[in-house]
Amino acid sequence: MKTKVIFAVIIVFIATNAKAQLRVENNDAFQRGEILTYKAYYDAALTGEVIAGNAVFAINNENKKINDHSTLHIEVVGKTKGAFNWFFKVNDHYETYVDEETLAPWLFLRRVDEGGYIINQDVTFNQNKNVAYFVDNKNAKKTTVTTPPYVQDLLSAIYYCRTYDVTKLGNKDEFGVKFMLDDTIFSTKVVVLGKETINTCFGKIRCLKLKPQVLTGNVFKDPYPVTLWVTDDKNKVPILVESKILVGKVKLELIDYSGLKNPFLALVK
Repeated sequence: MKTKVIFAVIIVFIATNAKAQLRVENNDAFQRGEILTYKAYYDAALTGEVIAGNAVFAINNENKKINDHSTLHIEVVGKTKGAFNWFFKVNDHYETYVDEETLAPWLFLRRVDEGGYIINQDVTFNQNKNVAYFVDNKNAKKTTVTTPPYVQDLLSAIYYCRTYDVTKLGNKDEFGVKFMLDDTIFSTKVVVLGKETINTCFGKIRCLKLKPQVLTGNVFKDPYPVTLWVTDDKNKVPILVESKILVGKVKLELIDYSGLKNPFLALVK
């Protein structure tokens, strides 16, 4: 009987201290209050380079507790503007609540309106049990998905990759990340292409040049159509993204920033 009591106490202790057993990730790259603003371009032979819209990546100052865990509330809003709305109107809104210690998400919200194509989804993650509860509000669909440990969502994966120490990697080396999109788990990888200094509206910036793998399908035929430049400093801020699509290419360029966690040492003075 005494053994059973001790065993029961141990089980209760483990259950009530689940937080302590989760990983702790080092995050030297970003913090609450960071805001990154990008200008989006579309470039094709028939149109030339056209300003299509803008996107704002923001880490809100709030600290919402989920399952007694402090979270980083990250939002991205992307919209087309001007004449481009007549061609293909986009109004996208993504939100994720990321555990401040594990950098894994607890909640992901996806609201997409792209040329009338609507996505309205909620994903609740249970990182303790490695499951996610997917809800498609538009199509009234609910699914429980078994997930790998510390799985990311589409938005949190971007920020998680910013914390990765790519200085350990050589040219053409790669690192991977697992994320959930819709009700499916994907594995992707990012190839490191070395360092490059690029010209921007802020001046010259020393960057790490990367090629993330994407999902092939209706938009992308090449699994590596995207080239990404991030600051070669602790912030790892995405400065420029270029991507080939079926017709032409799109480009996302940083035009404003505030609230960086570290000095902007990649900016060449």
